[in-house]
Amino acid sequence: MSDEIWFRTGEATVFASDGQGTDAMPEILIGSVRGPAGNAFANLMGQTEGHTRMFAIRACNQQVRPATLIVPKVTIKSSAYVNLFGGPVQSAVADAVLDSVIDGIIPAQQADDLCIIAMLWIAPECAADPDVDRKDLYRTNYEAMKLAIRRAMTSSPGIEELIANRHKIHHEMYDPETGESQW
Repeated sequence: MSDEIWFRTGEATVFASDGQGTDAMPEILIGSVRGPAGNAFANLMGQTEGHTRMFAIRACNQQVRPATLIVPKVTIKSSAYVNLFGGPVQSAVADAVLDSVIDGIIPAQQADDLCIIAMLWIAPECAADPDVDRKDLYRTNYEAMKLAIRRAMTSSPGIEELIANRHKIHHEMYDPETGESQW
């Protein structure tokens, strides 16, 4: 197939409601199950201590297509973190993937031929906060995942935009003038 999707990447950041710490920052890879993305997906199927991977499911017996593997960016150290990762975050990612197919961002006819690896981060303090806003955690991860998928599928930002912004935009965690975080 000439329009096969081999290796597309995307990322997005969606900020939490004030005082929540539920920012979402997925980094994703989308590609053919027969290519490098599929190979990476299969290799990630094993578990390592503290880095439990899981499929994106909408509910029991409702794994989304394209098959999506959620990979934590940090070591999981508590059951509270697992409950957030496997609850609102897993649900948000699954809904975002399915809605991306429904919206035509991901071609429905390729849903069984593609896979997605989604590297996700939850602030560790969220797991320690009994009052964490789980709805906001869902919202930020849903919005960020949809945006990351759209960016991956449209190769955004394009090289022209990156070149144009080279000296205009700086990483928020590094100020080139001071060397310090801008936050």
